[in-house]
Amino acid sequence: MQNKKKLILIADDNHENRQVLGSLLTISGYEVGVSSDGPKTLEFVKNKLPDLILLDIVMPGMDGFEVCEKIKSGLLTKHIPIIFLTAKTSTEDIVRGFKVGGVDYVTKPFNAEELIARVDTHIEMKILRGLLPMCSSCKSVRDDQGYWHSIEEYIDSHSDALLSHGLCDGCAEKLYGDEDWFQESKLKKKTTDSGGSQ
Repeated sequence: MQNKKKLILIADDNHENRQVLGSLLTISGYEVGVSSDGPKTLEFVKNKLPDLILLDIVMPGMDGFEVCEKIKSGLLTKHIPIIFLTAKTSTEDIVRGFKVGGVDYVTKPFNAEELIARVDTHIEMKILRGLLPMCSSCKSVRDDQGYWHSIEEYIDSHSDALLSHGLCDGCAEKLYGDEDWFQESKLKKKTTDSGGSQ
């Protein structure tokens, strides 16, 4: 995933808020998209899937709760983490935010370092969340758009994890089980594991 910027959508009706957040996220290495109301947010998500959404609650056309519910009801969009970023601080609003599908709730005014830490955390957690469609035959993984990729390609495009390759015992046995050197290495390993020759 190195050098592949994650897209964060800022959905807020306040122009100044969008500018401040946009600058903060850009400096932190993210690509930024913006929308100013509920219907525009849904239109953005329909055309380009963001990796995370920072969603205000009080917006014209449709409030953030309804926007979140609609996004979470879509097959291709339900996996998108949504962080509510709002001036609404009542317990009732916070609880409702989580009930409609938000993964986090940050109140304004926010602390920049804390917000970025939360965004980073939810971006990393995204790959671990939900169901990962995998082919039962070749073990390819289906992405959010319905395309199939090797597991290595999928992990590379969805996380910062680095992969190393090796052979499990079963595959090594299938590939090299008839080779003398392999049988000798197995015997040597068995002897070492049992604490030396008997």
